[in-house]
Amino acid sequence: MLLAIDSGNTNTTFALLDAAGPVRGIWRTSTNSRRTADEYAVWLFQLMALKELDRRAVKAVIIANVVPDLAFNLDRLCRAYFELKPLNVGDPDVALGIEAKVEQPAEVGADRLVNAVAAHAAYGGPLVVIDFGTATTFDVVGARGDYLGGPIAPGINLSLEALYMAAAKLPGIAVKRPPKVIGTNTVHAMQSGVYWGYVGLIEGLVGRIEAEYRLAHPEDSSRTFQVIGTGGLAPLFGEATRAIHHLDGDLTMRGLHLIWQRNGGR
Repeated sequence: MLLAIDSGNTNTTFALLDAAGPVRGIWRTSTNSRRTADEYAVWLFQLMALKELDRRAVKAVIIANVVPDLAFNLDRLCRAYFELKPLNVGDPDVALGIEAKVEQPAEVGADRLVNAVAAHAAYGGPLVVIDFGTATTFDVVGARGDYLGGPIAPGINLSLEALYMAAAKLPGIAVKRPPKVIGTNTVHAMQSGVYWGYVGLIEGLVGRIEAEYRLAHPEDSSRTFQVIGTGGLAPLFGEATRAIHHLDGDLTMRGLHLIWQRNGGR
């Protein structure tokens, strides 16, 4: 089995996949740079045992990590408890099968590259992956699979937290589609501003991205420009706009599996 680890700013996800790709188990924990390799091991092995999964069946590990402070303990987890050297997305010797055509390829988050790999393999191109995470990222992938960059906006929960922290009379609220755009109480007004504001952000940026891409790539004028939503809040926004064509919650794990295969995994 393959152990795939996706470490983001808010959550870290561990998944066990068969060599052919199906997920045998998936678990999430809050990202905490102070958590030790030993703590990860105790937590993960207990969850594996509940599914009757043996750690000795893990034959390879791949990691996509955007939090540098976690790198040491994740690496130690792999080496000390699985006796395996992990593949780290972003390392020079790890082949992605795509090219990052940006000014500073080393600065691109590993999760963005992984999503680009998985999205192009599943949907072709050109396309945009919108990842609703701590930040809301728009990852543009060309027709031939090249990663072309894309905007980064504050995440929805981050925006709500900033609004609550900065405005004394505004309460803390959950992200939710409000009954009306014109809010008639404080909670509905805040929900409308964030929810419909992000729908407007999505539609506006997708339209501008597509127009800019088509201007730069007239050879792809006949190709359909697709938009894929991923991340926990993607379904909430996918139901409100036709700008998102596909919802794909397994994108990152499929991308990690593909990269592992492209580096000799079987």
